Amino acid sequence: MKKQFAVIGLGRFGGSLVEEFSVLGIDVLAIDKNKERVEKYEQFATYAVHADALNETRLKEVGIKNMDHAIVSLGNDIEKSVLVTLLLKDLGINKVWTKAVNHYHRKVLEKIGADRVIHPEKDMAKRIAHHIISDKVIDYIELSEKHSIVEILASAKIHAQTIAELNVRAKYGCNIIGIQREGDIIVSPSAEEVVYSGDILIVIGENDDIQRFENGAV
Repeated sequence: MKKQFAVIGLGRFGGSLVEEFSVLGIDVLAIDKNKERVEKYEQFATYAVHADALNETRLKEVGIKNMDHAIVSLGNDIEKSVLVTLLLKDLGINKVWTKAVNHYHRKVLEKIGADRVIHPEKDMAKRIAHHIISDKVIDYIELSEKHSIVEILASAKIHAQTIAELNVRAKYGCNIIGIQREGDIIVSPSAEEVVYSGDILIVIGENDDIQRFENGAV
């Protein structure tokens, strides 16, 4: 069954989410109390609604309880984002992700039961930092404080070696979970899979282990 999503708050971040959901062909309910924003994104949303997200009756009327997943993005209005998150959880929304504007906002959201706290500026800063300090790192996704998924460019140093020969798990404690090559992705490559210079290795593990692999192997 196709999942249904709601985006509450159609600022720069929330609006971009709605546009991307549209590109992916995903049903999305877009909600904002600003009528101009609603009109701007109604072409991308399955259903765009002009409403105050703290109006429980109105939320029920537009079918918020039918949503599987809600993303709350209410700019710098910390109090409202907290209250809306609480309301959505009380209404039984399975997953509520909320955008945080600072560390203290994040801590409050975690305590009240937000399923995930989004910090786009911080996350993007980390990705840029990791990309800048190494010409081998293509992309970086933080999974937790200690674990990440990193795309690393394979150099001539490991050209024509198999996954078994690289022995990444035993030597460095991380795992190659995919190889991107000429637009194709090899998922869960076998031990016999050969790595070539220019391949993009998709590596998962603890940050320290991934860095050791990047510095020592590739």
